Amino acid sequence: MRTIRKQYPALRDDIGELHTWRPLPNDEIQQIDPFLFLNHHGPQIYPPRNRGLPFGPHPHRGFETVTFIVEGSLTHRDTGGHESVIETGGVQWMTAGRGLEHEEVSPPEFLERGGPLEILQLWINLPSRLKFTEPRYVGLQKNDIASFENGGVTVNLISGEWSGHRGPIESITDVHMMTVALRAGSRIVLPAPRGRNVFFYIVRGKLTIGEAFHLVDWNDDGDEIEVEAIDDTFILFGHAKPYGEPVVAHGPFVMNTREEIAQAIRDYQMGKFGA
Repeated sequence: MRTIRKQYPALRDDIGELHTWRPLPNDEIQQIDPFLFLNHHGPQIYPPRNRGLPFGPHPHRGFETVTFIVEGSLTHRDTGGHESVIETGGVQWMTAGRGLEHEEVSPPEFLERGGPLEILQLWINLPSRLKFTEPRYVGLQKNDIASFENGGVTVNLISGEWSGHRGPIESITDVHMMTVALRAGSRIVLPAPRGRNVFFYIVRGKLTIGEAFHLVDWNDDGDEIEVEAIDDTFILFGHAKPYGEPVVAHGPFVMNTREEIAQAIRDYQMGKFGA
């Protein structure tokens, strides 16, 4: 079993009316290569006739965004022509690649009626060889995601492999990603092959190793992780091969050099991210 290197509490960093917690990056680490960034929005209750999510049109280049709709709903539109409304339990996986512009806002029904909202957005870096790959988008509703339940544990497999099964998303960098819900008293052994970095964030509840709003960083000293729930718990779990490349980030662009960042800004200003 792997051992824990350190745990990091998420820091509160609200975006307007949207309650936001950010465990990565933090004051001590900038990334868990290739996992760059996680925003935990909510949980909160929006009143009727609200303004919804504040993420209007903005560009991205050089990485992927994976968005988990824990509760609520989300409308996505981008300059690649993709549009969807993802509901509770769904996931959207967007590969920005060479560049696109998108928006993530609340659908009209949510703006009118309000309701509970909790959303996670994870940024996953792309290696230099794929920074300019063609953009793509996959939106999955809850029923599109492979789900397996045993002994009080439910695994929702999004990408990669688990226990002989494959998730519906084919990651271009072989990222394995899932969410895991554990009832109080249940336990699970998760795969964590040596040589791959683990992303492990406790969204809700409490485990014997930690509690909600904490990112757990693991040593590369084993091939599995065992966790046991004290309370009903929900975690975000994944693993991927690190790139070991330089990372230069500027707002919504993540590249390998400052020159590439400057070029991304010029390309966006020239309208090369689509319309």
